[in-house]
Amino acid sequence: MNFPTLDMQTLPYTASAGGSAASRIYLDLRQRIIDLHLPPDTTLSRADLTDRYKVSQTPVREALQRLEQDGLVKIFPQSRTVVTRIDEPQMFEAYFLRVAVETEVVRRLANQCDPSVLSKAKSLLRMKHTIVHDAEQIDMFYDFDEAFHKTLFDGVGQSGLHQLLQSKSGHLGRIRRLGPPPEGKFELILEGHANIIAGIESGDENQAIAAIRDHLKDTVSISRVEALRRQFPDYFNDA
Repeated sequence: MNFPTLDMQTLPYTASAGGSAASRIYLDLRQRIIDLHLPPDTTLSRADLTDRYKVSQTPVREALQRLEQDGLVKIFPQSRTVVTRIDEPQMFEAYFLRVAVETEVVRRLANQCDPSVLSKAKSLLRMKHTIVHDAEQIDMFYDFDEAFHKTLFDGVGQSGLHQLLQSKSGHLGRIRRLGPPPEGKFELILEGHANIIAGIESGDENQAIAAIRDHLKDTVSISRVEALRRQFPDYFNDA
């Protein structure tokens, strides 16, 4: 197997300020893997990474170890680190977990929700509307999308659970970005978020639960997995 090597000079460093160097490197690399800027089988050179991020090997090693825990890289000691292929069992597990957890989140919000949570969710929805037809803003659209869901978790005091779910969802995130999006996908996301807000605002937990389940079923790309595997066989682990 030939492993492509990452040219770090072609990738601007966009990790957010704050936090430890290891955390910033981890977040930056993780986002690039999920966005498929670093596709499966890419070799990550520690020397290149330390040079690119202007750090010692220690934070780079810690960041790569966290990515390995997420299932997004494989570290071969004294050899190389390689971006993993998409693992379907882990992907379906993450989807199951996400549906279960987010169902409970919206149920609680429907029963008791701080108005500021709905206000922030609505603001994020408006921001997504402004860029939904801008092909150059797809990454930003996904950022707003994730911020919307994080707002719901924050609203029930479960930001740590959202972070845990994120660490389990790397393969799922890559599926969402693989191949051109189906026609109307982003409009469907907006409609789903509007329905979730309406369900929570109504105080009807059944309406809110139905909205989140429909949203996740329609927009997470689970139904497209087999077609994507046929189109991008080198992106997936062997079945």
